[in-house]
Amino acid sequence: MSKFRKEFGTVNPTLIRAISEVSLSRRSVMKLLSAGAVMSTGLIGFPEMSVAAENPVKGGKLRAAMSNGSALDTLDPARSNNSADYTRQYMFYSCLLDLDKHNAVQPALAETWSSDDNITWHFNLRKGVQFHDGKPLTSDDVVFSLNRHKDPAVGSNVFKLVEQMKTIRAVDTHQVEIVLAQPNADLPPMLACPQFFILQEGTKTFTKAIGTGPFVCKEFTPGMRTVGVKNPNYFKPGLPHLDEVELLGITDDNARINGLMSGDLMIVSSISAASANRLKTTEQFGVLESKSGMYTDLILRADMKPGNNADFVLAMKSLQPREMMVKTALQGYGDIANDTPFTPWNPYYRKDLPPRPIDIDKAKYHVKKAGMTGATVELVTMPGIQASVEASLMIQQIARGAGLNFNLRRVPNDGYWSTHWTKDAVGYGSINPRPTIDMLLSQFYLANASNNECHWNNPQFDQLVVAARGESDQARRKQMYGDIQEMIYNQSGTLIPCFVSMIDGYSKKLKGLESWPSGMVMGYRFHEFAWLSA
Repeated sequence: MSKFRKEFGTVNPTLIRAISEVSLSRRSVMKLLSAGAVMSTGLIGFPEMSVAAENPVKGGKLRAAMSNGSALDTLDPARSNNSADYTRQYMFYSCLLDLDKHNAVQPALAETWSSDDNITWHFNLRKGVQFHDGKPLTSDDVVFSLNRHKDPAVGSNVFKLVEQMKTIRAVDTHQVEIVLAQPNADLPPMLACPQFFILQEGTKTFTKAIGTGPFVCKEFTPGMRTVGVKNPNYFKPGLPHLDEVELLGITDDNARINGLMSGDLMIVSSISAASANRLKTTEQFGVLESKSGMYTDLILRADMKPGNNADFVLAMKSLQPREMMVKTALQGYGDIANDTPFTPWNPYYRKDLPPRPIDIDKAKYHVKKAGMTGATVELVTMPGIQASVEASLMIQQIARGAGLNFNLRRVPNDGYWSTHWTKDAVGYGSINPRPTIDMLLSQFYLANASNNECHWNNPQFDQLVVAARGESDQARRKQMYGDIQEMIYNQSGTLIPCFVSMIDGYSKKLKGLESWPSGMVMGYRFHEFAWLSA
C-alpha cells in the first residue's frame, strides 16, 4: 500500500479497508472511482466449471437471453458480428466443420478434409443431410455460401478472409475443392467459425432461415425474439434434446439476471462479475465461466490526433490499470494482458516481452515529448463493454499525474458499434475469441482488414502475418509470431489491458452445460446440447 501512496497520494481509508477485506462490489468500485479513489483488491477465485454427468432428458421449451439485441439483428451469417447473432444462427445453420470444447476441429457437414500443401484443400460432404425444407445438401450449396462472401454488395464481415480463397469449386455432388492464393494451415478452424455457415444455394432473403441446423426457424423478429423448434432430421444423432428455444436480446444486465432469478429465463449470457457473485450465493442458479481470448481493448486511432503521435501511444501503454481492471472491475474473472491479442496460454505466446505496470514517470516523459502536457483528450466508452467504464475512470485519475487530462464521454449501448467503434479517436472495443491467432490478426490488425480497429498500417507486419499463416514448421512459425507480437507491443494503437472471462448465468434445472473457449454459452451452441431436468 505504501507504493500506492507514493504513486497516487493519499488513499481513502474506506478504500484501504475494502481492499484488505476484498469486499468491493462493482457498484462500490464505481462509487469510489467517481469519488476520486484508485484501488487494487485481492483476486476472487474462479467458479467451478459445470460438467454434466446425467443422462439427457428429451423435450421441453426454454427461454434464453443474450446481451445483444437491436433492429440490426440478422440471420445472414455474412453480416453477423456479435454473440447474439452467432447464437441465433447456430440454431438454424451448420458449418463444414465444428470446434469442440477443446477448440479442436471436428467433422460437421464435411466428414473428411485434406491438403498436401496447405494450398489445395478437399472437403468431402456428409451424405443424406437435408435442409429444413427437405432439399438435399450438395457441393453447390457450399460453393454458393463461400463465394457470396466475395461479393462486395453482400457486405460480408469476412470479406478479407475469403480473399485468400482463389477458387472454390464442386468436384462432384459431395466434394468441394478450395484453392488458396497462399498457403494457410489454419483453413479448417477458420471454416468452423459462424460466419461460414452453409446456406442453401440461391438464398437472397433472411427474414427466415433455411439451414441444416438443430432447429427450424419458427419466428424471427429483429430486436425482440427468435424462436426455433426441433429439427427432426438433424444429421447429428440424438440432438438436440429440447423441443423449442426462444432467444431474446436483453441489453441490461440487471434485467437479464432478474429474468433468470424469476424463472422466466433459463440461461443468460455475458453477466457482470457482481451478478455472477450474486448467483453464487444461491442454490438454484449457477455460473458458467469460460476462459478465452475475448478482450476489452482501448483503441487509439493511428490516422488521427492524438493517436498518430507515437509518444502519446507509448504514454497510454504506461497508464493502463491492468491489474486493477482484473481485480476490481472484473472481480477476478479475467487475466492481465500485455497489449497483444496472444493469450498467456497460446502456444505462440512470447513470455519475454516485459509486462507493463503503471509507470507515471515514463508516461510523463512521453506526454512531454509528444508536446501534450496539460492537454485534454476525449475518451469514449459505453457500459456494455466489460470493465471499460471503470478503466476509463481509473485512467482519468492516473493520467493527471503524467500531465494529461481526459474528458470521459459515456454513450448508450444502442448504436455504439455502428456509430463509435473504430470511428472515435480514443475509445473502447470488445473482441470475441477466434479459434486461431491468424484470424484475429487478419481481421483486426492487417492494414486492409475491414475491422482494423486503430487503422494501423505496417507493410512489414502485413507480410509477416501472411508468411506465418502458411508456415508448417512450428519452430519457424513460433519465431514469426514472436516477431509479430513485438511489433504490436511496441507500435500498435490497439491496447489490450486484460482478457475477459465469459460469464453466463443459468438455472440449475438446465443440464449439460460446459465451458467452451470458442464463445459464451457453450461456444454459442448451448441449445444444441443442453436439456431440462425432469
